[in-house]
Amino acid sequence: MRYVLICLICLAPPLRAQDTDLELVLLADASGSIDQREIEFQRQGYAQAITDPEVLAAIADTAYGSIAVTYVEWAANQAVVADWRRIDGPQSAADFAAELLNKPRQAYGRNAIGAALIEGLRLMDTNEFDGWRRVIDFSGDSARSYSGPSIAEARDTVVAAGVTINALPILRPDDPGRAQGGLEAQYEAQIIGGLGAFVVTAEDRASFADAVKRKLILEISGEMPSRDVADVSSPRP
Repeated sequence: MRYVLICLICLAPPLRAQDTDLELVLLADASGSIDQREIEFQRQGYAQAITDPEVLAAIADTAYGSIAVTYVEWAANQAVVADWRRIDGPQSAADFAAELLNKPRQAYGRNAIGAALIEGLRLMDTNEFDGWRRVIDFSGDSARSYSGPSIAEARDTVVAAGVTINALPILRPDDPGRAQGGLEAQYEAQIIGGLGAFVVTAEDRASFADAVKRKLILEISGEMPSRDVADVSSPRP
């Protein structure tokens, strides 16, 4: 009997240490509505945010003093731009930012939002990290999806796995707004889910970097935003 128990222990998969506070998948829109200039603009916004002193202070204040992050662009397919990296200070953040800014575009085509969410879950399930919390940070300028699993099906699968989905809608000038069922309202109703899920809105391209920074701080700290924090731009005329 003792021999059998020893054999079972030896055959069991090794336990992964719970070695970081947060596993964070950054899912950025690279669909047909996003041109190359906007791809670069988005990457620069995330690179700027991850190296910001306030974001680094939020990371240092977590239980482990570190988070694990990957940056993935989504369209009809999904492409890892910056692979998983532990961020635990200025140097690792700078290394992640450099990798993010020095890769060619690899995601093309029309929206497949459900497939992007499922890929985010897969990337967390197969990485070498094991965090206290797992979050998918989804950004985009549309809630339409043309292929792959439905958004509802994918969201339910991700949330059932204990992952929170937060969203950053990027509004276009003609977006009717939250009260009129615009993109922000659609993301709240269709995409976010899980414990503490929230939306932080970039009302225009100019406010994108600030929205990313505030959203990262909220996700790293595990706090829920107040409504005035979630809306990072000046009021509409």
